[in-house]
Amino acid sequence: MRCVLIASTAAELLFYWADAAFLRRLRSSHAGQVGRDGAARVREGARGARSRVGPDRESVAQGPALEDSLNTLFAPLIISCAALLEKLSDTYTCFATEGGRHLHVLHMFGDCLYIAVNGDGTQSEDDLRRTLFVLRRLVEAHCGLVTLDSHLIRKELRPADSEQRERVWSLLRGLLETYSHLREDDQSFAVEAVERLIHPQLCEQCIEFLERQVVQHINTSPERGGDEVGHAFLLVHTKLLAFYSSRNASSIRPADLLVLILLVQDLYPSQSAEEDLGPQGPKRSESIPVSGPGSHGAAEKDSDDQDTDDLSVPEVYYTPEPSPGGHSTGSESWSEGAEMLSIGEVDAADVQMAEDLLQTLGPLVPEASNPRRIFLDASLREGYCPLLPHTMHCLPLWPGISLVLLTKGPMTQVAITLYQLLDGFLVLERKLEEGPEVGVARSYPFLAELRQRMDKFVKKLSGQDIQLQNTWLDFKNKIFSRSEPGSSLELLQSVANVKRQLCSVYRQLFLTSAGHSLSQGLRDRAQKLMREKLLDWRDFLLVKSKRNITMVSYLEDFPGLVHFIYVDRTAGQMMAPSLSVTEKSSSELGKGPLATFIKKKVWSLITLARRYLQKGYTTLMLQDGDYCCSYFLWFENEMGYKLEVMEVPVLSDDSAPIGMLAGDYYRKLLRYYSKNHQAEVVKCYELLTLHLGIIPSELVVQQAYDLARRLWEPSRIPLL
Repeated sequence: MRCVLIASTAAELLFYWADAAFLRRLRSSHAGQVGRDGAARVREGARGARSRVGPDRESVAQGPALEDSLNTLFAPLIISCAALLEKLSDTYTCFATEGGRHLHVLHMFGDCLYIAVNGDGTQSEDDLRRTLFVLRRLVEAHCGLVTLDSHLIRKELRPADSEQRERVWSLLRGLLETYSHLREDDQSFAVEAVERLIHPQLCEQCIEFLERQVVQHINTSPERGGDEVGHAFLLVHTKLLAFYSSRNASSIRPADLLVLILLVQDLYPSQSAEEDLGPQGPKRSESIPVSGPGSHGAAEKDSDDQDTDDLSVPEVYYTPEPSPGGHSTGSESWSEGAEMLSIGEVDAADVQMAEDLLQTLGPLVPEASNPRRIFLDASLREGYCPLLPHTMHCLPLWPGISLVLLTKGPMTQVAITLYQLLDGFLVLERKLEEGPEVGVARSYPFLAELRQRMDKFVKKLSGQDIQLQNTWLDFKNKIFSRSEPGSSLELLQSVANVKRQLCSVYRQLFLTSAGHSLSQGLRDRAQKLMREKLLDWRDFLLVKSKRNITMVSYLEDFPGLVHFIYVDRTAGQMMAPSLSVTEKSSSELGKGPLATFIKKKVWSLITLARRYLQKGYTTLMLQDGDYCCSYFLWFENEMGYKLEVMEVPVLSDDSAPIGMLAGDYYRKLLRYYSKNHQAEVVKCYELLTLHLGIIPSELVVQQAYDLARRLWEPSRIPLL
């Protein structure tokens, strides 16, 4: 029983996601049954839950009733949090109810309260907190600097139009479901690092091809319309095959690259290798419900499109079950696509339920989810700029293999200027909150430069935004007036008004208005050329993505080693033997139960290592039944020499979870360690190993050292 929601401090629901069990519990309480946790009775809105779990054709109409029910259920919690913050400047972050089975985790981001609930004991406090921080990162990636203003972010997350609201919520729900699925099944998302496909020769060929035939061609074409491709990369399922950045492009952080992989997986969910290569049509993962956002359905349609392409013959990628409409041409309805996938897989009742649900959600799906406006952090010559607007073009080559292009439009410099202005006003706001006199505020050294930049920016708008012009004039009159200067409270309010107007301009330019995208002709050409390049490699890549690294090559040199995960935290990349848990896919661990057992051990070790690292421990070794688990974190210089051990900071229980998606803990850790090593480049590495329990601990440590030395060289395969 799970639920995630975002609410304002005024108890206004801004977003929610809930599974079927939670919605059933909500319906039962609405019917008059008193929940053991004391939830309020709500008599209406029960059928609103069926918008995600049932075939009710009136689900959309019942949406507001369901929102009211959730508001009623969580309003006391939200109001009490707001009251504690107002009175004590602090509030609770986690509590359990009903015998400890119902766990609630809360976190304030600005003026928005994020809440995660688990009632079946399948998620820990860290899991729920990680979900909240990842959700916050996804909101930032889609809303940019608008998240700095509580009023505007409420408009973005909860549009007044119900259909537009459902589009926004469906997008976030689908991303949450995709993330949950990947975190449970994919090692790269479990440790939050990018996994590369290990094939140096093909990697170099693809980088050269991306540079000459894709990026350079597009950037010199008159059809690009002011857009410029900064980055291009190839994905095989969740693994990175090649990455190329143009010379003038800003760098992409590993955390943002992982977000992009998540977005691609949400648009085009991966199937197993057998389904990719076999005669059956692709099946949707059971962990991603059919009621997710429309991008999932679009994936199946695009997959069919690829099979009819002339580049795919004479090989046929998969053969769908016969249907009256034959092969998809991209014009069939979603319900027809769902029927084709469902024949022979589920019974008639489930087919009818899926059809009803797709008919309900069909009109609410965003048609232009690809290309997609996305906001990523960037390091530029002008300095660091968070949440810089990009446009992501995901071009599926075949099911499981995608080409992704990241472009920046002609308004990029305006976005940089807006961030610099907002950053200046944030600094001024913090200094004013410290309580200086107004005369002291006038003497701040940065204020003159901020005034000059703001005057120049307002002048460039040429009266297009009268509200910003008036707000800025009011601020100048209050802070620079020598006759009647405003009070500190008035100045703070004036600063908040200027910030809001700057965010409003940002929203108008990059969220409300239609984004730039490459012409269809340029995208089709890049897609066609890349398919021709990889056609002979297609089947190899799909199999390689499932068996990227195998344990066979390590067993002779490392007897007793069962599994390992090696992570370069500086580059944000990882290496690990494939860990298959399906009955169809075989590995060194065999099929089914054994692989599942080892996978649970590995996931438990990841969780345990994070818990100890949070408390300041960088080395861990324990005996777990018949296995020995170990974890090591260390620092090296650029030449590979290990640096001395130092104590790492101890974090509180309610701090940002350890990882890249939730807050980029390792980037902060590297910055902390580098304070004492400013003359050299510092790199950070992690190694998790699982050995048979009969292996002595001394040998485990020695093998870990030798394994790290052996893995150090392959990690130097260039990506850029």
